Amino acid sequence: MAVVVDASVAIKWVLNEDCSEQANAVRDADGLIAPSLIAVEIGSALWKAVRRGHVSRLNALAALRASLLPFSDLVPNETLHVNALALALDIGHPIDDCFYLALAQRDDLPIVTADEAMIAAGRKAKVKVKVRRI
Repeated sequence: MAVVVDASVAIKWVLNEDCSEQANAVRDADGLIAPSLIAVEIGSALWKAVRRGHVSRLNALAALRASLLPFSDLVPNETLHVNALALALDIGHPIDDCFYLALAQRDDLPIVTADEAMIAAGRKAKVKVKVRRI
């Protein structure tokens, strides 16, 4: 079954964080999709890790490439932006998270997240998504 995966899970595939083992189990599933925004969000997390001295530049570049490989589809943001903004305005939640919710709503798929705020946003949006936590 296909699922929408957010950056809070995908970053755990390449950085050793709490619950990385559970995230890796998600990574090995088939049918993972996300908005293309995920590359920006993972890149931002890796940039922070490099700035803090936790990861080398070279490893961060390799990690970004590796983190995107498990996805069967990265959906262009342009196909989700209007619905993402509508959700953000309706539920009072940042638009970046709403791209994932808009995708889950559009394709009637569950979303996998390790972010408590995303879980709450999914419930508040009352979209047809099942939010599972890592």
